[in-house]
Amino acid sequence: MQAEGRVFKYGDNVDTDVIIPARYLNATTGEELAKHCMEDIDKEFIHKVQPGDIIVAEKNFGCGSSREHAPLAIKCAGVSCVIAETFARIFYRNAINIGLPIIECPEAAAAIRDGDQVEVDFDRGIIHNRTKDESYEGQAFPPFMQKIIAAGGLVNYINAGAE
Repeated sequence: MQAEGRVFKYGDNVDTDVIIPARYLNATTGEELAKHCMEDIDKEFIHKVQPGDIIVAEKNFGCGSSREHAPLAIKCAGVSCVIAETFARIFYRNAINIGLPIIECPEAAAAIRDGDQVEVDFDRGIIHNRTKDESYEGQAFPPFMQKIIAAGGLVNYINAGAE
């Protein structure tokens, strides 16, 4: 499984209220949530993001509330992957549960810049910054997580007869 796209770079402690502001939590679909993704930290994000693009952040991405709205908004905005130095534990779990690939890699989080072109090989955990021609070794997904993400999330995985 792979992802490839342009990077949107953010710093430390990007919380779920910044990813999807609470005022939009009454939205009934992921597509509605996506229209407001990141607007309190980057008003232009939703107008610039293209399918396949990647978010890169520093420490503690997704801290704050435990709602699944945040990774869902990111996924439905077209983001193919989030790379960070570290993730809040509940965000990490929610992202996998809804089928949003995420990868921890402190080296990549420090070196990759806004606008860089990046590709990620989830099977090997390799992140390649095409702009700088540098590669970083992140944590590869275990096979069972790869199956959950490939199915589009935990519910789809279970409904398909998980093995």
